[in-house]
Amino acid sequence: MSTERAVLAGGCFWGMQDLIRRQEGVVSTRVGYTGGDVSNATYRNHGTHAEAIEIIYDPAHTSFRRMLEFFFQVHDPSTLNRQGNDRGLSYRSAIFYVDEDQRRVAEDTIAEVDASGLWPGKVVTEVAPAGPFWEAEPEHQDYLERRPDGYTCHFVRPNWKLPPRSSAS
Repeated sequence: MSTERAVLAGGCFWGMQDLIRRQEGVVSTRVGYTGGDVSNATYRNHGTHAEAIEIIYDPAHTSFRRMLEFFFQVHDPSTLNRQGNDRGLSYRSAIFYVDEDQRRVAEDTIAEVDASGLWPGKVVTEVAPAGPFWEAEPEHQDYLERRPDGYTCHFVRPNWKLPPRSSAS
């Protein structure tokens, strides 16, 4: 099986991981810190890093585009440095692309989200090259699987769904 990697940040990584790991084609996920200024980042010392999720997926069963469509459904990409009650740079919306194809798909998808008028405001999601990913401590991995009543501000918003793309797209 061939796999590909995606790195996304959309607020607290617990809720993102809980929803994304269930998507068709997702092989594995892990949460951590990326996009910031501290080496060997930890929960207590992650500087300007975002809480993020690394997704390994099978491109025969899903695509980066499908990952992004779901990503934009489960967090609010129009709030700057905030998701739910979580505020600050750690909780920003970001797509950390691993190659130029992912960058292009990210920018195209953001343009479609903005043009759709379905979200509450314009997308403020950062699009940046993927850098080092510092895996979070074990207690943060699969957190909501172990604590189903734990805090999350992520949920599927049925009305935040891009219309199907035409075959010409």
